[in-house]
Amino acid sequence: QVQMVESGGGLVQPGGSLRLSCAVSRNIFSIYDMAWYRQVPGKQRELVATLTTGNTIKYVESVKGRFTISRDNAKNTVYLQMNDLKQEDTAVYYCNEGMLGGHFAWGQGTQVTVSS
Repeated sequence: QVQMVESGGGLVQPGGSLRLSCAVSRNIFSIYDMAWYRQVPGKQRELVATLTTGNTIKYVESVKGRFTISRDNAKNTVYLQMNDLKQEDTAVYYCNEGMLGGHFAWGQGTQVTVSS
């Protein structure tokens, strides 16, 4: 069983930054692409960023140039550095594998609220 524990969210003003972390219970980075997703109440979960096993990175258009996904293999942790945050980035952020749209059980997520 693979578990994800997200952290690092909070309340930030527009233009601010946050760094999200996702601790994964097992090292699956050599087998699965990893991804960050986000969800707003009443809407479908959205794929935000993917880091493949081959180190290819993809972002949804709305976060390109502002968000950076990375991982630390030794710590079994995936990160999402978010800069120049906008109100539309407000959501609950989750991490999961990025090949199958979230194959593993979802964690509790971490709330990001961008507001002045």
